[in-house]
Amino acid sequence: MEPKMFCYQCQETAGCTGCTQIGVCGKTPQVAAMQDLLVWNTKGLAAVTTQLRKEQFPVSKEVNHLITHNLFTTITNVNFDKETIIAQIEKTLHQKKELLSKVKNQEFLPKAALWFGEPSCFPDKAVSVGVLSTENEDIRSLRELITYGLKGLSAYTEHANALLQEDEETDAFLQRALAATLNDALTVDELIALTLETGKYGVQGMALLDKANTEAYGNPEITRVNIGTGKNPGILISGHDLKDLEMLLEQTQGTGVDVYTHSEMLPAHYYPAFKKYDHFKGNYGNAWWRQKEEFESFHGPVLMTTNCIVPPKDSYKDRLYTTGAAAYPGCKHIPGDIGEIKDFSPLITQAKICEPQTELEQGEIIGGFAHAQVLALADKIIEAVQSGAIKKFVVMAGCDGRAKARNYYTDFAKALPKDTVILTAGCAKYKYNKLKLGDIGGIPRVLDAGQCNDSYSLAVIALKLKEVFGLEDINELPIIYNISWYEQKAVIVLLALLHLGIKNIHLGPTLPAFLSPNVAKVLVEHFGIAGIDTVEKDMELFGLV
Repeated sequence: MEPKMFCYQCQETAGCTGCTQIGVCGKTPQVAAMQDLLVWNTKGLAAVTTQLRKEQFPVSKEVNHLITHNLFTTITNVNFDKETIIAQIEKTLHQKKELLSKVKNQEFLPKAALWFGEPSCFPDKAVSVGVLSTENEDIRSLRELITYGLKGLSAYTEHANALLQEDEETDAFLQRALAATLNDALTVDELIALTLETGKYGVQGMALLDKANTEAYGNPEITRVNIGTGKNPGILISGHDLKDLEMLLEQTQGTGVDVYTHSEMLPAHYYPAFKKYDHFKGNYGNAWWRQKEEFESFHGPVLMTTNCIVPPKDSYKDRLYTTGAAAYPGCKHIPGDIGEIKDFSPLITQAKICEPQTELEQGEIIGGFAHAQVLALADKIIEAVQSGAIKKFVVMAGCDGRAKARNYYTDFAKALPKDTVILTAGCAKYKYNKLKLGDIGGIPRVLDAGQCNDSYSLAVIALKLKEVFGLEDINELPIIYNISWYEQKAVIVLLALLHLGIKNIHLGPTLPAFLSPNVAKVLVEHFGIAGIDTVEKDMELFGLV
């Protein structure tokens, strides 16, 4: 069958080789083509800004924001709307043309920096600039690994920007690295070095977002989150953007409409600033891939602030709203740029005429174990390690997903000895955060640091434990890394961990399709990257039996 597209950036890509007819995520070939063209033109714009910086010409934060927004738009399950992507391409071309006129030396700029075209020629151009336009398999693999890491970094950067935090150094690197993926002169070794440098800035980007979140909303604290429901009509908010949540909570005060979180928005409950809102009721449902049944049973409006959107059922499509980089054709989009107040009144008006949500479950789940909270418990944790009450920590951060193979992580959590503690962040926790795993001397056996970007907290905790125990190497800690991944934010987390020197990370349920055999071999030989096996075999491998 003739391929209509090619995309292999997520874990669920068809056959673990690549989606060629339609995306497993629901992305059409037409949307895939426009995303390819948007990425290519964004790389061209990045080449222009990189050259301008070399010529000592300042690049505005608005241009930085455009580049990160473009990359964020192409992350898996964020934007399915071809028309909004075309609008971003046109905006990028306009900005590129304006800045190109200021470049003194254009001799070494790549084709992507110099190309301009009308929307009528976008489809034809997209065919020649996609992933497979790089013929050498290893060069292609490294270019995509870097690009996907930069997509993840752009997501974290955009969230920090929304809270008015900027880091010019990170933006400059992101653009320099993005432009470098167009440079045919770079060798495999040079691209490997750039991959690791991407991890360095991944740490820096996550630190920036951590600073933005905690300065705005306080340090996360141990919190019990209600998973039942009240009797008032509600609005469900999903995704990752805390600024969107803050605006929604402010606008729903006193309206008789309650607000619930879904999936990756769960950790918002851990921040002190959000606890003043009495109508912020709890968390509804589970990880992103369960949304078709859960959004239907919620009955009220749903706000998607980022990924992960699953193509909606007609039964609730008129209640699904998007904002920021997220978009889906036929769903209402709430506009608003960085620093602007968004108007969520359409959701509030609709919520008031909707039935209250159907309760899915009752009880509470506990979280809030970001680095400040865990370090406040450091003496207790160290004592438990020294006494032997805690033998191992297992990092089971990352993403959840639809594949049945992901049940491995539930079974793995159940099989862990009772002297082990799970450190987690991201929606991977939904595979085990409602299990009754108990505690060790009052320390819960599942310590949830927060969203996927809060994997930074897990790194900070590990570095602090290394210092406390006086170890030379972070890999001497009694910590095992058994991480599930799904999309590009998980890629930047992985590269960040590699930059910090962490080895022997296991990735599942499959290794990325975009790793060529030779690139995978480098990761295995130099960093001990490995896949997963059966729970029984991995328990034995990790020394847990």
